[in-house]
Amino acid sequence: MSLDPHTPFTLGPPDGLQIDVSPFGARWLSCRVPVTGGGRREVILGHATPAAHAQEPGFFGAVVGRFANRIGGSTFRLDGQTHRLTANEGANQLHGGPDGFDRRVWTVRDHGPLHLHLALQSPDGDQGYPGAAEVEAVYRVDPAQASLTLNFTATVTAPGPVNLTSHPYFNLDGGTAPVLDHRLQVAAHHMLPVRPDMIPTGDVAPVAGTPFDLRTPQRLGDGLGQGEQQRLGSGYDHCFVLDTDAARGETPAATLTSSDGQLAMQLFTDYPGLQVCSGNFVHHARGRDGQHFPRHAGIALEPQFFPDAPNHPAWAGQGCIVRPGQPLARWMRVVFAAG
Repeated sequence: MSLDPHTPFTLGPPDGLQIDVSPFGARWLSCRVPVTGGGRREVILGHATPAAHAQEPGFFGAVVGRFANRIGGSTFRLDGQTHRLTANEGANQLHGGPDGFDRRVWTVRDHGPLHLHLALQSPDGDQGYPGAAEVEAVYRVDPAQASLTLNFTATVTAPGPVNLTSHPYFNLDGGTAPVLDHRLQVAAHHMLPVRPDMIPTGDVAPVAGTPFDLRTPQRLGDGLGQGEQQRLGSGYDHCFVLDTDAARGETPAATLTSSDGQLAMQLFTDYPGLQVCSGNFVHHARGRDGQHFPRHAGIALEPQFFPDAPNHPAWAGQGCIVRPGQPLARWMRVVFAAG
């Protein structure tokens, strides 16, 4: 087992799909995908060294929690009690707070050539959350299917919200040029509009006739920056309400295709929502070459419960409130295909 929390574990064969994962933040550092004609592409953004992920801003490749995305006012009420969380984005909490799971060194439970099992203990009161939580993330590579499956589980000692997801930025062109010519399809007839502070309004809006209509493949640059919601997020940074089959993992939640059409990926999940973030602020961080990324150098596709779900009873009922004896168990799978 690695003694240095930044030393990555490599999963997968050298001639097939191969990924690197660090115990620091349970972080997906690298993803090398075979392409037609030989060779492989690096398809997620990363920094100069594994250790640099501790200094660079952003959540590149991390497993985020205890609650991924935003909770409005860093407050929620559950079972008649108000809980106040540690804020880290104005008055709101983002991705579990300033010392979220992306900042922690996870314990290696087990690993092999194709899998890595990581675990983390989160104490009672951690970033304001009630009860202790034991969370686990298991990475598993299937070279024959060119797929990566990531399983999330959590058990708690007191009722509270848990929402775990993975936060890589994808660039299927194998570089850091903006992904504006990538084509994206999302299986969602509805999305969640946001307020100026990026907290959902509580409405569920149809995507038809808007830049959020990605039900058929669309060039990312065509919708980027279009309309008031895009202005608020400086691009896409919104949660899509996955259609029923996609939210059951039966059909792809999203399909992303490279600019040259030579590589595509499908994302499957059993979460109800998919946050799409078009790399609107990645230019604040530096890539593997030590240079700052251009804006929109990658796109994050984060399966999850809805943002601010603990403050919306109907959304909380989708499963984000975890109770003793009722563990969280969710998954995501990415499948690559060369064109």
